[in-house]
This record gives sequence, C-alpha cells and structure tokens, in this order.
Amino acid sequence: MQRATADLIGIKALSRDEITSQFAEVGLPAFRAKQVIQWLYQKGAHSYDEMTNLPLALREQLSESLPLHFPEIVRKQVSQDGTRKYLLRLGDGALVESVAMPTKTRLSACVSTQAGCPMRCQFCATGRNGYTRSLGCGEIVDQATVIAQDFGQRVTNVVLMGQGEPFLNYDASIEAMRIFNSKDGLGIGARHITVSTCGILPQIRRFAQEPEQFTLAVSLHSAVQETRDRIMPGVRSYPLERLHDSIASYAEATGRRPTYEYALMAGINDSDAELKALVAFTRRTLCHVNLIQLNEVKGSSYHPSTDERLNAFKIGLERAGVEVTVRESRGSDIDAACGQLKQKASRK
Repeated sequence: MQRATADLIGIKALSRDEITSQFAEVGLPAFRAKQVIQWLYQKGAHSYDEMTNLPLALREQLSESLPLHFPEIVRKQVSQDGTRKYLLRLGDGALVESVAMPTKTRLSACVSTQAGCPMRCQFCATGRNGYTRSLGCGEIVDQATVIAQDFGQRVTNVVLMGQGEPFLNYDASIEAMRIFNSKDGLGIGARHITVSTCGILPQIRRFAQEPEQFTLAVSLHSAVQETRDRIMPGVRSYPLERLHDSIASYAEATGRRPTYEYALMAGINDSDAELKALVAFTRRTLCHVNLIQLNEVKGSSYHPSTDERLNAFKIGLERAGVEVTVRESRGSDIDAACGQLKQKASRK
C-alpha cells in the first residue's frame, strides 16, 4: 500500500506531533510548531508566505525542507440540489474528489482518504479508475478547508466516505479526524465526524480503543456471505460472522451506535431472502441501518432497486425493532452521490 510521505507531498504528510518533533530536532521551539499548525488548519493557509508571524528565514527554510501544497480546484460542479463536487489536484499531481452538502443549518463535507481505491467493490465507480496512493492527514483535512473557503462558511460535519478505504490509511485518517475536531483545526464536534469502512476488522477493533466520540459507519450491502463476497471482493477475508462480532465488541466498548450502510441493488441484494438475512444480522444489536437506493454509475451492470423494495426493507427492519432510516441521495445529477466518485479530469 503506497503511503504519503513528507518527501512526496511535504508537510501535509505529517501529523501534528511529527511536525512538533521535526521542529524540535532542528532546535525550533514548540510554539513555532503550534503557529504553523494553526496556519495550516485553523486559518487554511495556502503558502508559508501567509504565515506573517514567522520569521522570513524560517519560512524560507520550511519551504525548502517541508513544501506546503494546497489543493488546486481542477473542476467544480454544482447540483440542482445545491451539492457541490470538487475535483482536486494535490501537490504531486494526484487527483481526488470531494463533495459539499449544504442545508439551511449545516455544511457537510464528504472527503476522500485515498486517491482511488483498492477495494474493488463491483457497484462503485471509484475503484474502476484504479488506485494511486493513500493521502496524508493534511491532504484529507484540506478537502474540508477547500469547501469552507468556497462556501465562505464553517464546515459543521465531516464524513470520511469519499474515495478510498479509510482503515487502509488508518493513522492519517485518525489524525485528520483529530485535526477536524481540534480547536487548532476546524473545531468540529467529534460526534459530527464519521468514518466509513468496508469492514477492515483489525482496524475496527483498534478504532474501538480511540478516546474520541467519533462515529463509525460500515458498508455492509449484504448480510448474505455469498452475495457480499461477490460485490465486495476486497473484504472476502473478513467473514460476516467475524464482522458481526467485531461490531458488537465495538458497541460494547464504546457505547456508541454504529451505522450499517446498505445500498439496494435490483436483483442483487433486495430479495426477501436478503432482507431476512439483514434482519437476522442486525436485530437485538446496538446499530442503525441506513438504506439507500444504489446510485447509477455509467457502464455498470448494477442498478437501483425500486421504491417498493426499498419500502419493504424499511418496514421489515422496523418490525424487527431495528433502527432504520432512508438516506436522501444528493448530487446524483453531477455524479457526486455515494459510489459515484472517481478521479477523472477529462469529463465535461
């Protein structure tokens, strides 16, 4: 798994502790590191030149040793529902997509943790364009900063549900979440920060030990092993029985209610037998099920279920006492909805 490094992308590859340590190694006081961190994440600086409370010589030194790159907006699309999608070019030329979802009271940012995705989920557009690398923590945070600056308002919610599998880039994803949460960062409440995983079990167990009240979502999409193996080949090594046990342990350890994401696909995972399996998987457990009709991806053989099947799943889960909601799909007219993101610069 190719990871972001300081040599590759500069200071945005480093955690806040790593920045402080590197400053200390060259004899710089801790307050200088804190100033830089605040400029990077609280103020969203695009270059060291903006850091006017740092000596010029230090700014020049940092520009040489730890280059500062800020994402370039290659393309911005605006949906009829107000959703905005951004194609961003990172410091080394890698491309990622991010999505902003405004309401009257909130501004939610959906950010990517990898350029591309190695998980190969059959119904998702992201993996079809290949995998480039994992992002640095700062590159993850920068996507929300781009959104805040474009809207001219504060981001209130962040979901790590864009391109990539966050738990294959665990350290950078967790550090990004902490920067989102920090008063020296974006100052977003921990419960308004969600990470979504396909079900990487060792990292789910690790996540259960993190002290913050971050929210966990799991892309389930089928509670039938054969079906899930077919549509989500990247997690075949993590059987549903073990996933169920890991999520139960997570809920017991944290007291927090995890969410299962379930995209309904016609003729794939929307049968009565699939509903029965989903009910058996979720009932009498602390969890929430988020139902969504699959978003169309051009050239894909997978298609959304009917409203009737969606309603049947909702009623079936409710009758079993499972907490369930139907998620509104936003931005599908600009390919900004779940499963539609892909790093692509050529499409008009």
